[in-house]
Amino acid sequence: MNRDHTPRLLVVDDDPAFNRVLVRALAQRGFDTYGATDSEGALELAHDHAPEFIVLDLNIGGASGLKLIRPLLAASPGARILVLTGYASIATAVDAVKLGAVQYLAKPAAVDAIIQALEVGEDAAESAVPDLPMSVDRLEWEHIQRVLAAHDGNISATARALQMHRRTLQRKLARPPAS
Repeated sequence: MNRDHTPRLLVVDDDPAFNRVLVRALAQRGFDTYGATDSEGALELAHDHAPEFIVLDLNIGGASGLKLIRPLLAASPGARILVLTGYASIATAVDAVKLGAVQYLAKPAAVDAIIQALEVGEDAAESAVPDLPMSVDRLEWEHIQRVLAAHDGNISATARALQMHRRTLQRKLARPPAS
């Protein structure tokens, strides 16, 4: 970070307690921080303060935070957006990057990891190839996430497409696999 300029950062997360804690932690690390718990507030703050960095939750009040990426970038051109989620999947990570996010992290994420992800240069964002292939549970989770994304988050339509009972699908979604 440049010592002559305090970078502006917007946190968009619908959990008020998490939002407050993250805003405070980032402010203590040298950011001029703002927090929004809904889409309207996020867009208003982005227009008013033109943040250079935005931490965006994937789920904002039951709606996809991905829908906010383009409007946030329109309100604050050049902002570096990090999508933060408790339900990480390859499908949503790819969608986030396609829409303009520069990074994607799974919750829980340490504040220092969030800062590092936001500040890393785009050409330096090379990830290491994993030593082991994904587990069968992880592959199933990724497939379910792709089908869920294709059906705009509709659980019933996804269950029908997967030829699975809706409650079985909900149980699988409630238990993300370990890495």
